Amino acid sequence: MNYSIEDWDHLFKLDPAKEISDEDLDAICESGTDAVIVGGTDDVTLDGVLDLLSRIRQHTVPCILEISNLESITPGFDFYFIPMVMNSSEKKWMMDIHHAAIKEYGDSIDWDKTVVEGYCIMNEDAKAFKKTNSVVPDNDDVTAYAYMAEHIYHFPVFYMEYSGEYGDPELVKAVNEQLTDTKLVYGGGIEDNFKAREMKQNADTIVVGNLIYSDINKALKTVKAVKEIT
Repeated sequence: MNYSIEDWDHLFKLDPAKEISDEDLDAICESGTDAVIVGGTDDVTLDGVLDLLSRIRQHTVPCILEISNLESITPGFDFYFIPMVMNSSEKKWMMDIHHAAIKEYGDSIDWDKTVVEGYCIMNEDAKAFKKTNSVVPDNDDVTAYAYMAEHIYHFPVFYMEYSGEYGDPELVKAVNEQLTDTKLVYGGGIEDNFKAREMKQNADTIVVGNLIYSDINKALKTVKAVKEIT
């Protein structure tokens, strides 16, 4: 298995608040994807996270917890992704909850397994957008956030999150041109091989999530579609 985040092309994202059969989960883990993210917005509980973790751990694929609340954090993952929502109107989502987490868990955090994401939520209808009181960014805003992610905060990852809506490939390309060391991750609206390939040509890594639950076979095919062009 490849544990080098810099080399990842394709990720699947599983929501611990959604049901997935053992058969479908096994297919996801054996698909050739570079890693599986566990994360969601609503109703993310420790029980749900532990259930997915125990099932994914029956396979060798790297497993990531994208942290959405302190209550669902648990040992056992290969990596922990920490979103910092750059276009939120509240400092809470860029600083305060992270400060609280450090106060409580700082001594036990394995920083070698921790990846901070500069997060930009692009879809105003998304649950995450509303929960974080984000502000709709224009194109100049997004490229500026990307520049900040790399040159001010030195984040290893800048994540353009469209949450079920398919984004603008030209904007994704423009954002990626701002980045040298920070990796661009794209997620949202990838419903077929064409969209998977199109976004992979403009981003370093793509994330496929909702398609797992609407059409597992199409979701699985996105792995090969992406790997063929890398």
